Amino acid sequence: MIMKKTNKRFTAFLLVLLLLPAISLFAVDFGLLLDQTVAYDDGVFSTGIAVPWFSALLSDTADLHVSAGFTKEYRDNEWTFIPELLRTELRFQWNRSDLTMGRMVYTDPLAFVAHGLFDGARMGVDLGSSSLWIGAWYTGLLYKDSAKITMTNSDMEAFLRKLDFSDFANTYFASRRLITAVDWEHPGVAELFRLRLAFICQFDLNNTDNGGLHSQYLMTRFGIPIQNFVIDLGACVSLIQYDGNNQISFAGLAGIGFPTPAPFHDRLSLSWRFAGGTVGDNIVAFVPITKIPQGNILEAKLSGITMLRLDYTVRLHETFSLSIFNSYFILNDKGTFTGLSSGVAEGFFLGNEFWCQAIWSPFSDLQLRLGGGVFLPALGNADPSASNHWKVELNAVFALF
Repeated sequence: MIMKKTNKRFTAFLLVLLLLPAISLFAVDFGLLLDQTVAYDDGVFSTGIAVPWFSALLSDTADLHVSAGFTKEYRDNEWTFIPELLRTELRFQWNRSDLTMGRMVYTDPLAFVAHGLFDGARMGVDLGSSSLWIGAWYTGLLYKDSAKITMTNSDMEAFLRKLDFSDFANTYFASRRLITAVDWEHPGVAELFRLRLAFICQFDLNNTDNGGLHSQYLMTRFGIPIQNFVIDLGACVSLIQYDGNNQISFAGLAGIGFPTPAPFHDRLSLSWRFAGGTVGDNIVAFVPITKIPQGNILEAKLSGITMLRLDYTVRLHETFSLSIFNSYFILNDKGTFTGLSSGVAEGFFLGNEFWCQAIWSPFSDLQLRLGGGVFLPALGNADPSASNHWKVELNAVFALF
């Protein structure tokens, strides 16, 4: 009986995805995006996604955008089909304000805490010299692999559980959390720098015995242009309530980017990202709401880790560009990072990642991307006996309008 109800839920969910692009015959624009990736990363991995979408101008003050994703994924010698509702939002504009409702993209100013699609509403107000946004979202209807919410051990267990269509409700959806955010931006304070501020609250709505994990984040980010240089500075302080304890954590970033004297279009950038680790009982590892992978191979969670990065990007032709990334990872404590082969960190220096990527876009509707690199734990002392981690990836994106 339970299986029949679950199958009915999945059938209804799939029908919604199939019918959404057809509910409006007055669509102004529509298209199809095809995205195919083949990679070798400790085994062959392949994923292809078809994204039909349409947008409509409903009136002078309202517009609608609807999109869905249908993914066919090959991993661990098994194929999986994944339906997903993607960006689907209704937007109203009037005077100097706008209101967006539905499934929308949100990223915090630092791109440390929350990034991706969220269900809810967000209102923006143009204050003249600055802009203010207020939003609230729910995560429990998102696909878990896209949402990447792994704040607690129970979140991680649910995230790693294999998608099972016979138990769709318990294996498809992300951790249930309520997120509220207030963002403020000034594009040119005293015509000297760009300033962004945000205050984000996260409430755990999962049924847990200890009351769940709740958190608040206060962050700021500065962008300072000086001739051809751009300096980037940011900081975040977080309060966490978990298992009856009140704790605090910190994160920050710093970077600089500039073109070189080379006779072609290029850019060199240096960056530092820091997410604090556990120090005693009251200062704990930084816990983001969504996992925003750091590095192209290691894809570490920004928690208890520091990343130093050197990037170089050059456009050799109007259709061809090349990027080289060199990232070094340092542990800020020995207990937060869980990707060690030995299980226990010997030291704090995790290792170095090299990644190279070429992008060819012969016309605007087609892009081919080839990337490859290696993570070298032997260049650190945290897990020096671990094997090198190689990865090669080929991606093709084709848009039909």
